Amino acid sequence: MNSLENSSEVTRLEAEITLEYSDAKTAETIANAVSPDNFKVPQGLFVRTTRTRNEVLTKIRCETKFSTFVATIDDLLFCVSTAEKTLRATKRLR
Repeated sequence: MNSLENSSEVTRLEAEITLEYSDAKTAETIANAVSPDNFKVPQGLFVRTTRTRNEVLTKIRCETKFSTFVATIDDLLFCVSTAEKTLRATKRLR
């Protein structure tokens, strides 16, 4: 049995995650909140987040382990969720 879960080495895994927001300002805020990941990644990992209109697009490419790929996606979504919660709280305080 040869599955990705049982393999410690993977040639390449890729994901594109698109998040759509109601307006461009919100999308820009979220993209800016997670864009530091564009610069701080280990060797064999590529993460790039961009914004177009009201969408945030993140491309992930992993040339290491499956667990690294999954952890990267999990971390990205956790950071997005935290940014969204912070934005909602900030809007309530205005």
